[in-house]
Amino acid sequence: MSRLILIVDDEPTVRETVGEALEAEGFRVALAADGREALLRFRADQPDLILLDLMLPELSGVEICRIVRAEADIPIIMLTAKGAEVDKVVGLEVGADDYVTKPFSLREVVARVRAVFRRSDLRTTAERPAPMVDLGNVQIDLAGHRILREGEDVPVKPKVFELLAFLVRHPGQVFTRDQLLERVWGYDYAGETRTVDVHVHWARGAVERDPANPVLIQTVRGVGYVLRRPA
Repeated sequence: MSRLILIVDDEPTVRETVGEALEAEGFRVALAADGREALLRFRADQPDLILLDLMLPELSGVEICRIVRAEADIPIIMLTAKGAEVDKVVGLEVGADDYVTKPFSLREVVARVRAVFRRSDLRTTAERPAPMVDLGNVQIDLAGHRILREGEDVPVKPKVFELLAFLVRHPGQVFTRDQLLERVWGYDYAGETRTVDVHVHWARGAVERDPANPVLIQTVRGVGYVLRRPA
């Protein structure tokens, strides 16, 4: 059966045109016009992906994202206003997998949906037993998607863990911000390198003894970031 995408937007034109474009690509669609209807549809239909506008009646897209993330691990693509960088960062902070800036082309939406599904499928097929990576004061459980400090789970956002896992798998290799955007986020983020900096900041908070003076995730001035495993 084809995948079901829940489109949540209070603009009827957006819901209908995006829905038609996705149906033309073989997807099934469900529609919601406000936050409360979105939660009802999410729980009733169990979609495979949610296209979620940030500015909604009843409940905001941020609140919906938080609730969905607490109940299910499904991809969420945020729809944000043009140039609203704060919205983008907030959306990523609460667990969105991607965002599309309005106004957008239908081809871009379809491409982003396919890219998110592709990354999700790769993660699923790659989920097999892996060693616990010891970073001294913390351990990274790649198979279990966990960070442990003195045996206790350290909660992190999904994309922060993906960034850490990628760096852990390539110790000693320096990556530019653009390379990290492409390899972790899965596409060129069109210059949004601040996204990488924000997630590196959160990652350091999870694994460094002193995040203000990092020794594991180091900045290579003028280049990017590298993970140095302890001797």
